[in-house]
Amino acid sequence: MTNHSPTARRIAKTILNGFDAYFADFQNITLGAKARFERAAWQEAHRANKERIDIYKTKVNQVVKLVHSVTSKDTSMLELWHEARATFAQLVANHSNYEIAETFFNSVFCSQFHHAHIHDSNLFVKPSRPPDDKPLRDYSIYISYSGHDGLEYMIEDILDDYGFSIPWENKERDIANICASLRAAPLAHLENEKDLRVDMLESVFYRNKAAYLVGRMMFGGEVIPLILPCLNNGRGGIFVDTVIYDHDSTSIIFSFTRSYFMVDAPIPSRVVRFLSTIMPQKTRSELYNSIGFHKHGKTEFYRHILAHMKVSSDKFVIAPGIKGMVMCVFTLPSYPVVFKVIKDKFDRPKTVTEEIVREKYKFVSRSDRVGRMADTQEYTNFIFYRNRFSEELLEELQKLAPSKLEMDEKWVIIKHLYVERRMQPLNLYLQDASDQETRAAMEEYGNAIKQLAAANIFPGDMLLKNFGVTRHGRVVFYDYDELCPLTECNFRKLPEAHTVEDELSDQPWYTVGEADVFPEEFPLFFSGNPIARKAFEDQHSDLYDCRYWQRLQDRIRAGHIESAFPYRRKWRFKRRRAGAPQNP
Repeated sequence: MTNHSPTARRIAKTILNGFDAYFADFQNITLGAKARFERAAWQEAHRANKERIDIYKTKVNQVVKLVHSVTSKDTSMLELWHEARATFAQLVANHSNYEIAETFFNSVFCSQFHHAHIHDSNLFVKPSRPPDDKPLRDYSIYISYSGHDGLEYMIEDILDDYGFSIPWENKERDIANICASLRAAPLAHLENEKDLRVDMLESVFYRNKAAYLVGRMMFGGEVIPLILPCLNNGRGGIFVDTVIYDHDSTSIIFSFTRSYFMVDAPIPSRVVRFLSTIMPQKTRSELYNSIGFHKHGKTEFYRHILAHMKVSSDKFVIAPGIKGMVMCVFTLPSYPVVFKVIKDKFDRPKTVTEEIVREKYKFVSRSDRVGRMADTQEYTNFIFYRNRFSEELLEELQKLAPSKLEMDEKWVIIKHLYVERRMQPLNLYLQDASDQETRAAMEEYGNAIKQLAAANIFPGDMLLKNFGVTRHGRVVFYDYDELCPLTECNFRKLPEAHTVEDELSDQPWYTVGEADVFPEEFPLFFSGNPIARKAFEDQHSDLYDCRYWQRLQDRIRAGHIESAFPYRRKWRFKRRRAGAPQNP
């Protein structure tokens, strides 16, 4: 081991101890997911999710203070951190989770230096070594099952091995449902079920009110997802709700619009590698995010886009669509994300402040997104090559967000931005949509509003431009500057006009409080698109009634948590009899 100063070693050891303490706390919160699911303790589950997200920053702040306490030297000296980084790399050389530990080191460094001096000599812009590519069998994270004795016996063995503390509601029915569904589609052309092998991850994936058994089916050189969502009936019994086996549906379950899973993953990189075999289109960043390691997901994203920049030549441009009043939004056409920068001054009539906007994004990151809000990563001092920016984009950023910008001949540094998956704005999607596509999109738009509301989130500004359409055709909300908890709104019926003058007035003749919302005015969001409005009203006219919203508020205040299924309700198994619906 290369000799480094005692101070550098103490700093490196302090940071590694802090990481190990963080990881232990993270795991302990995660391990409680099983008991919360079995007790149907849904409010506890939501609190645990927020607590687990918050412990990262809490632990980083603690370690920053500890670093100052273990030395009398000036901790602002970069040479000291250069040594500490090298020492840390040696300390984690044999650490099972070295890559996440290095991200933790980065967070401590960035907190110490306010996200300045980002260079690989000071922190881990690149990992200290390539990702572990050893075969997964070197570490047993899954159990393999053979179809030698028949599909029914295999599925029974799988269900029995998970060892829930409460019984199955009707295991024989569930087995029959699963087998019928699998034989109807993915195994329809399998001549001999003895040739089937199934690998199931030992750890259960918990999220919201469901427990997901995650694995893969392998035969004839194919790798097919196998996911069994399990629900608690609230009476001390568990049942399998459906079976998911197609790649698109699997991707939706692990979507960037969903909350993070709680899954016991002592070595997360191994779980990520397994998941990549059933979702090869997802990046490592997305998969780390999905299992709760969103800070390391940020690191992986940064490395991924740096690698992409080396093999691409297109330029960053202003994102298509109606320009926002609060954000400058730009994108790289060859890369599927958008970058959002808060303007220095907001367009009228916006009255929110930058601090409020930041709080809204933080609120989203800690909320149950129910598949209807995009996960967003926040970055400070993001560095770009200037020659990759279009002149039009540079002019817009200099005009609208100059305080966020530092530039020289080679670099563009944006001091604060958000990164979000790119989607087609709903208003643009509808311009070229057929009548059938418009109707489907409006059904999705209404469902998005309803599912967000059921999760105690009111979008505020529900203009079509504030929603996007994913590659799976789902409608997702992505403009957060006016959202708020649904229970903070005061839903009212529009007062009747008493005079002709009142009725014709441009201004309301009645008092309007800051929290007042009049659902009867929602048709204004469809101005200029009568076809979309009619399609919406045919399917979601109940959203125009203030009583709909008031009843929902009453349920939320009473502690009720709605179920949010990441798959189509029509795929759910019938629970009164054996026999499965078709699951495309």
